[in-house]
Amino acid sequence: MKEMSSNMPGGQQPQKHYGITSAISLAPPREIDNQYTKKLCDAMKPFGVFEDEEELNHRLAVLGKLNNFVKEWISEISELKNLPPSAISCVGGKIFTFGSYRLGVHTKGADIDALCVAPRHVERSDFFQSFFEKFKQHEEIKDLRAVEDAFVPVIKFKFDGIEIDLLFARLALQSIPDNLDLRGDSILRNLDIRCIRSLNGCRVTDEILYLVPNKENFRLTLRAIKLWAKRRGIYSNMLGFLGGVSWAMLVARTCQLYPNAVAATLVHKFFLVFSKWEWPNPVLLKQPEDSNLNLPVWDPRVNPSDRYHLMPIITPAYPQQNSTYNVSTSTRTIMSEEFKYGLSVTDEILQGKAEWSKLFEPPNFFQKYKHYIVLTASASTEENHLEWIGLVESKIRVLVGNLERNEYITLAHVNPQSFPGSKENRNENDFVSMWFIGIIFKKVENAESVNIDLTYDIQSFTDTVYRQANNINMLKDGMKIEATHVKKKQLHQYLPPELVQKKKRSIAELNRSSNGGSSKRISLDSSHLDSSRDTDSGTPFTSPSSKPLKPASDTEDSVSPPKQLFVEAFPAPGAEAAAAATATDQGMSIPVIGSTKPASPPASSSSATAQSGDEEPNPASSPQEEPNGLEDPVNGASVKRPHSPTQEDLAKRHKETEVVANDDSAFKEPYPPSSDSCTQGETALSGSKAKPIPTIDTSRTQRLPSMELPDASSPLPASNSCRVVKNSIKLALNRHK
Repeated sequence: MKEMSSNMPGGQQPQKHYGITSAISLAPPREIDNQYTKKLCDAMKPFGVFEDEEELNHRLAVLGKLNNFVKEWISEISELKNLPPSAISCVGGKIFTFGSYRLGVHTKGADIDALCVAPRHVERSDFFQSFFEKFKQHEEIKDLRAVEDAFVPVIKFKFDGIEIDLLFARLALQSIPDNLDLRGDSILRNLDIRCIRSLNGCRVTDEILYLVPNKENFRLTLRAIKLWAKRRGIYSNMLGFLGGVSWAMLVARTCQLYPNAVAATLVHKFFLVFSKWEWPNPVLLKQPEDSNLNLPVWDPRVNPSDRYHLMPIITPAYPQQNSTYNVSTSTRTIMSEEFKYGLSVTDEILQGKAEWSKLFEPPNFFQKYKHYIVLTASASTEENHLEWIGLVESKIRVLVGNLERNEYITLAHVNPQSFPGSKENRNENDFVSMWFIGIIFKKVENAESVNIDLTYDIQSFTDTVYRQANNINMLKDGMKIEATHVKKKQLHQYLPPELVQKKKRSIAELNRSSNGGSSKRISLDSSHLDSSRDTDSGTPFTSPSSKPLKPASDTEDSVSPPKQLFVEAFPAPGAEAAAAATATDQGMSIPVIGSTKPASPPASSSSATAQSGDEEPNPASSPQEEPNGLEDPVNGASVKRPHSPTQEDLAKRHKETEVVANDDSAFKEPYPPSSDSCTQGETALSGSKAKPIPTIDTSRTQRLPSMELPDASSPLPASNSCRVVKNSIKLALNRHK
């Protein structure tokens, strides 16, 4: 970071220049600002966001023990590898923390993200073998498990009651000194990519702290924004919202623009800045620097795929990456609306018209939409269920991408919170989790009714999940996915009355009580950019009651049974699959996503203006030419599928389809839906009973060794004893006058 000084009026000390632009305001806090900040702290305390002294000291003690344990293990490994005694005595080894704990914003009971740094003679295989075995013998270690084949390999465990995710990095150094600083780019030389990914979390966290003017003001503001994001249901990197590191960078940028402001002011300015931000202009904490290490970095001038990111927030440490590549058209629209709502609430608070508690009131997701898709994942044992829902959840954004590309769907809003299945809707011995996706259908002009076929949207998603489960050897009998369309008034069949009526308790609180505090599952889709893997994503344990938000009026049709959109089931061996039947086309239906090209953002756009006098310049303008094979849609509108493919077309395009469906970047579009598309209650669904479509080919049964998502040549998990049954769904979209 280049720091500049300027002469301040009135004989004040020179002000450091943080970030890539000058500050919007250097005004010092007023007494009333300090009073509002104290009230903000008081409003957050009931949510358990502050840790007491005893728990903090316990964490420090656990980390000290872990650090000593690592040094002891590295000494033993050094001895086994015949290092001389003089070298063994100073070989070192160290534990670094990152994520919410390192930033100083962790909540009560949150886990710790940590990194084990070892010298060059200690191999990664040593970490996952001898270190793992040594850990097994430690009496204070519980729930020990290794995820060696993850994108960022990790060992997870509980150390004296504290959950810890431990990564590993081997540096090209003979010894690891206690005062080692990981911020220097030279530390990355001669490292393999897994070590670079493991180091990234620490390097990004440390760089963020270095780039903010006042760490305490930053921390208090970030605590407030993280609590707000969790309460409003927009905290999840995996599902296409923002994760911890992205929220931290947005708060850090606000702190740079208002370097002398206290937390109450910064929270208000946060909403002011980002409710007016002109996405996809990137958020940068510093100018990207090239360290000549030949690592891939985010640069839309060079990388065509980077031009399609909708909400880029760029990590400040080399190699710079976009921490929000999962954001979709729908999730960006939802977050943009939440920024505007946050601005209106904080305006009221600072005018004395409301209290801070209003900012943390959760929305009633189940009153917000007229139509929902219920996605259900079930398994026959608890262990299988934890694995299965981890995989299913990591791919839900693929389903959201499919739905929002349907020409009749303007918004697909997934609720990040999962819910246990109700006893009435599942077998007694099954373990079930449900996710809910709110749907807004497009108002159809000049048509009495239009038929919508969602079959392939769901099928593409379920095929992706089953194919990955098959290839990582996870798939077990009893693992099923179901998708059902329901109207608002039918939600009581799936959820407790507290949720579908007026809001009285937090979603996370209800889910915890229903789940009985189930153990944390392992994500199979961890991001190396948000290395905390969003483990601190639940609303803190103590959640006060809050006043319900008044739901928008929505006239409902008469209640009819929920329509099952799609089922993939594994019947018992010998069971017959559902007989294939020819589906009758009753109108316009939607083809697979592979038939369209992603939209291209403009080659250059105006700077994001947060307030008068504040400009965030883009990096150099993107080249005018578009990537090969990409078509620029008319007026920059979202690309939608105009018609449904025939069965022959689907077979011909199968390989191309799967390649696109498995590429997360294929679900990015540069512009959100138009504002008038958010009108609710204007459409209704009705339709005849779903008709089955032919069972898929069961002849390919060879398992692939790849751990990555395969292409269409990979077999779907179907055999004589384990068949996949697919049912089609066609809905009639009626125009209400």
